[in-house]
Amino acid sequence: MMRVLTTLAALLALAPMAQALESAPVSSERATVTLIADHEAIAPGQSFRLALRQRLAPGWHTYWINPGDAGQPPEVSLTLPEGARAEPMRFPAPERIPYGPLVNFGYEGEPVFIIPVTAPAGLAPGQTFTVSAEGHWLVCERICIPEEGSFRLDIPVEAAPRPAAATAPLFTRAEAAEARPSPFAARLGFSGQAGAIEIAGPDIAPGAVREAFFFPVEWGVIDNAAPQPLSVRNGALRLGLTRGQAEALPARVEGIVAITDAAGVRGAYLVSAVPGAVPAGGGAGLPLWQAALFAALGGLILNLMPCVFPILAMKAMALARLSGAAQGAVRAHAASYTAGVVLSFLAIGGLLVALRAAGGVAGWGFQFTSPAFVAGMAWLMLAVGLNLSGVFAIGGPVAAGGSLAARGGHAGSFFTGALAALVATPCTAPFMAAAIGAALAMGTAEALTVFAFLGLGMALPYALLGVAPGLARLLPRPGLWMERLKQGLAFPMYAAAAWLVWVLAEQAGPSAVLMVLAGGVLIGFGAWAWGLAQRSGGRFGRLAGAAAVAGALALLPLVQGAAPAAARAADAGSEPWSEARVAALRAEGRPVFVNLTAAWCITCKVNERVALQTDAVRRVFAERDIAYLVGDWTRGDAAITALLRAHQREGVPLYLFYPARGGAPVVLPQILTEGIVLQAITSPGDAT
Repeated sequence: MMRVLTTLAALLALAPMAQALESAPVSSERATVTLIADHEAIAPGQSFRLALRQRLAPGWHTYWINPGDAGQPPEVSLTLPEGARAEPMRFPAPERIPYGPLVNFGYEGEPVFIIPVTAPAGLAPGQTFTVSAEGHWLVCERICIPEEGSFRLDIPVEAAPRPAAATAPLFTRAEAAEARPSPFAARLGFSGQAGAIEIAGPDIAPGAVREAFFFPVEWGVIDNAAPQPLSVRNGALRLGLTRGQAEALPARVEGIVAITDAAGVRGAYLVSAVPGAVPAGGGAGLPLWQAALFAALGGLILNLMPCVFPILAMKAMALARLSGAAQGAVRAHAASYTAGVVLSFLAIGGLLVALRAAGGVAGWGFQFTSPAFVAGMAWLMLAVGLNLSGVFAIGGPVAAGGSLAARGGHAGSFFTGALAALVATPCTAPFMAAAIGAALAMGTAEALTVFAFLGLGMALPYALLGVAPGLARLLPRPGLWMERLKQGLAFPMYAAAAWLVWVLAEQAGPSAVLMVLAGGVLIGFGAWAWGLAQRSGGRFGRLAGAAAVAGALALLPLVQGAAPAAARAADAGSEPWSEARVAALRAEGRPVFVNLTAAWCITCKVNERVALQTDAVRRVFAERDIAYLVGDWTRGDAAITALLRAHQREGVPLYLFYPARGGAPVVLPQILTEGIVLQAITSPGDAT
């Protein structure tokens, strides 16, 4: 009996504390809603946070400020003690919620809406800070039901504040889900119904972004259900937009750009732009018909490339020799050739789409984080340039084309078309970049349609020759102009090789650059020796060329193992992470902050800029003698991988704070704000 009374007394004593943290719930079959606080007790004049907490049943959702095509955002009206102030309720970054032909912007699961509050300075310890609230919200599944409720919190006033450990994770998660001030510059514009928004910043790169979406604050700015084709280049990303139902654009368009990086981490950024001209950029935002048209034009121009034209010309001459009695056979051969080209381009497009899909999981473009891969690509670009300059020749494709052209039957025509598509893949033509860039931002079916039109454009001259063989006499004959064009195309290859060496310098430092330059000399010598052997027929030149190339390839392990480039200025004051260093610092009684990052991780870069490198965070690090360790996962590291997996993470970023007095590390969210970092490193008991 005494034990029961003791337990009951303890529960009664905890009741006011529980009431201070979370109100009585307002519940339905669809949602359970409460008002929560981030403090068990507050001090006079203190700023703290309340929040509306919604726990939605599976399949039900609620809404953002701009609900999209239908809906209504939640509203809360507070009644506070005299002298207290409340800021507007803050909303997490929304998700797209499709419903039939409509798209809504809102939340499923457990959204938390923060309301900052400042208590009056005239409060006295021992008083109670009473909060009353009236809330209204709309929850929807197949039907929408408005709900409402009243809430009350009685928060004790004490001389010193007492943060609430029970609700702290909810507030941390909610703050991490909010959009942060954007470190990127934004431009937005429309021309008729089509438009785009461009986000520019040094941390944006093709291998760093998986997907992105723009959510405007004001209703009607965009067609919410329209796709937003994504195009990413170094330093900028671009989303195609379609005008919505609003008659006029606001003077300044505000909204959120949600970016999911290659590791699958989603960050949201507040952006604002004065509407202007449509940002140009690589074909993003092209409608399918225009991308297909550009692809067809680009494929048509590909026929003028010196590697493709001889194949086309050989088959055209063969067709010209056919008489009128063989018109059916002529058309059949033209169809076979066209099928070979189109199916080959579909195969190439399918491979690129598959790689793009794999990149969504594994980070397509991460190959360029391997120094050996970058060095190999630089040498390949150099070798292609030397070939185009005439240092040596690769006659296989053209010779193979001649062999195939000499073959009878439809197989010869089909494989000639396939060969033409194959040898055209290293070439580019006007309109192709726009079309392929748009295709790779589209869905699978649309992307393959664009590649099919690329093949149709390339096969078009041969198809026309099949219909009218006499047109073959109008074709320009191969001549000196083709050789000059080929030599001129060498210089973009040399420029690409130079750029890759610069990438390597940023990635792996001067020693790796020295080795890749030495390898470039060997590649150049090998190409020269091979060219001499081709012209004179000597075997020694071929052996010397092969040996030089082998010598260059032998340098790749050394390039891969080169010491990384020096730390960036943004990492000033840090030291490299290792388990041994963490253990040594903790043995000294120092708190430790660990930042596991990578050069290709856009989320990591933004977190460093907006949360880890601010003056306030740097000051607290210095005041509390917090050691700042950085683990660089750019090139992979077994020890860092083990630490990631120990905390159930498959990739970076990972942030750990080890308190000064021992214990397990605090795992911070993957999306950081200055407030989240300061709260983690200044919570009670963490000071040295």
